[in-house]
Amino acid sequence: APACRERGFEVTVAERGPSPLVGALGGALGSLAATLQRAHGVDLRCGVTVTALKGSKGRLTGAEFSDGSRIEADIAVVALGAVRNTEWLADAGLAAGPRGVACDAGCRAFNMYGIVTDDVFVAGDVARFPHPLFEYQILALEHWGNAVAQAEVAAHNMVSPGPRRRPHLTVPAFWSSQFGLNIKSVGVPTFSDQVVIAQGSLRERRLVAVYGYRGRVTAAVSVNRAKWLEHYQGLIETAAPFPPAPGASDPPNGSGVPVPSDVPSPQTLSHGPTVALTGHLPDRRLTLVRHD
Repeated sequence: APACRERGFEVTVAERGPSPLVGALGGALGSLAATLQRAHGVDLRCGVTVTALKGSKGRLTGAEFSDGSRIEADIAVVALGAVRNTEWLADAGLAAGPRGVACDAGCRAFNMYGIVTDDVFVAGDVARFPHPLFEYQILALEHWGNAVAQAEVAAHNMVSPGPRRRPHLTVPAFWSSQFGLNIKSVGVPTFSDQVVIAQGSLRERRLVAVYGYRGRVTAAVSVNRAKWLEHYQGLIETAAPFPPAPGASDPPNGSGVPVPSDVPSPQTLSHGPTVALTGHLPDRRLTLVRHD
């Protein structure tokens, strides 16, 4: 949407969720993204889906929405999210499914019975692994930085004996640019129950939002304040208390009052998030073997 609006094109966005980026950042910063898009002339329609694309003589002419409305259109950009190509592993006996391949923190894949293998390693978008910083929830990360770091761990563990193997403990990170605003994140914002504006404010669109879960810091998102993320990454890595204590650099206009982070349930996400917290949902029936 930003790229098209900057070129003068009329843009309509159909968003299944209550706001853009809600699946990655929660409702608080999702509302900022919605306000930003509308302020720049985007016709943002939340809570609706495209039900039909219309065409004539081989060309797109418009779209129809689930609320009964319709628009004329020349171009459609369809954002379907990430799809893990695991179908070729259907008969491999691994814990593989539509959400990826489950593995341990050392990138060793689990078999379909949940037992770790010792000769199959997984890395990148397809890997689903437990992370100690997030209560060993299974993470699935969709970012090239994670793919590079996890591949290094997988390669090391392939050629190292057991005692020398190491876990993949990289703190997740991603960034996005929205109409001139530089949005960066560390940690897992969706692994949270509260969020606080620690620096800046939504009004000035220059801030750091810190996320917490059960009283400890789990993520931070900056808007045009990226230089502070290294500090908050340290708080995440040390399981620092939430809300964080104000530092000397924190301006007095940070709200300092935690509010619900308004994160949607991973089971009902309306679009592919940057980080997904999941359990394993087997897509085939297992056979229980009893040894008497």
